[in-house]
Amino acid sequence: MKLYYYPGACSMAVHIALREAGIAFELDKVDLAKHLTANGEDYYKINPKGYVPALRLDDDQTLTEDAVLLQYVADQKPASGLAPKTGTMERYRLMEWLNFISSEVHKTLGALFNPKITPEWKEDRIALFGRRCDYIVKALGSKPFLMGDQFTVADAYLFTILGWANLFKLDMSKWPALTEYAGRIATRPAVKETMKAEGLIK
Repeated sequence: MKLYYYPGACSMAVHIALREAGIAFELDKVDLAKHLTANGEDYYKINPKGYVPALRLDDDQTLTEDAVLLQYVADQKPASGLAPKTGTMERYRLMEWLNFISSEVHKTLGALFNPKITPEWKEDRIALFGRRCDYIVKALGSKPFLMGDQFTVADAYLFTILGWANLFKLDMSKWPALTEYAGRIATRPAVKETMKAEGLIK
């Protein structure tokens, strides 16, 4: 497999999942401004959508979209516990989290990457992100991870997006539980390896 990624972008969630699952893979960094890979390929030919992540499979097919890739990776190694068994209510709960993170957290904070965002729209997005954080804290409760005691691909995804709050220098002091949650995930060996490989930590 080959993961097309950009450091710290949402592709990091899939990168974490691959390492957590113990799957052999290659990395190919994408220049999102030029839409070229580190190997000089036209990224639009790999993923016509133009954004990361994309995962080139061993049979040369390409899959895209975080919520899909995360489940695909988890399903390659069921024993990893990264996703509950297909068809169970727990699996649908995982899908519920993945869709929520994708549509309500990822896309909300992702808007701040737009250099043309107006001050009013930026304020609106930050306020909405705050309301989503309120919900996550309530749903998380005293559990170590979103699904309970087991780390899943939903945690890899949420951890990645929460990292953007630091990038945008958002005040997260209202949600100490989320700071603790992210800190807990940051100590996982696979997460450390991922961040080192992407040049985010030494």
